[in-house]
Amino acid sequence: MLQSLEELVSALTKLPAIGRKSAWRLALYLMERPEAESKYLADTVLAVRRKIRRCVVCHNYSENEVCSVCASQARDRSVICIVEKPTDVFTIENAGRYRGLYHVLGGLLSPLNGITAEKLQIASLKERIRAGDDDVKETIIGLGGSGDAETTALYLARILRDEGVRVTRFARGLPAGLELEHVDQLTLTQALTERIDVMYRD
Repeated sequence: MLQSLEELVSALTKLPAIGRKSAWRLALYLMERPEAESKYLADTVLAVRRKIRRCVVCHNYSENEVCSVCASQARDRSVICIVEKPTDVFTIENAGRYRGLYHVLGGLLSPLNGITAEKLQIASLKERIRAGDDDVKETIIGLGGSGDAETTALYLARILRDEGVRVTRFARGLPAGLELEHVDQLTLTQALTERIDVMYRD
């Protein structure tokens, strides 16, 4: 088999949900298209990577220093939904029912994998609340259903209650162990609308 084609297949398998069979189909498809299309795809990926940055407030992807959600005065600035990654913001936005702000943690607590609170955007979340610029009254923990998500939710509940804000989470309609981006919009909307207060033990 051609080594260069194998390298392309190997690169494509690094994309989410792309196995070797799908990677082979994509690789062969690209080989059969005009070279200009492949160049356009490659140039677009590089251009987007150079243009996109992290919002200095919520850490979501943005083309400006402050993202459009954080900059909008039409959003409900008393509520912050805390999510694991930028993909989750897009998922919730596509559901079309949430009008508050966001905060992207950049991961989940996982001590066994060396991911501690210091490696996540938790300190900046506390700073946002303490600064009082948005008069935050409620934080919604919008994490998935994995064990690490549960650990992170309980940790956040403890430290955020110390900041004097209400802490809620999505209703239990979300399937256990499923990441937010794979939840259908109807289930997500219901879970968000029927959110519950987080209970934890000291």
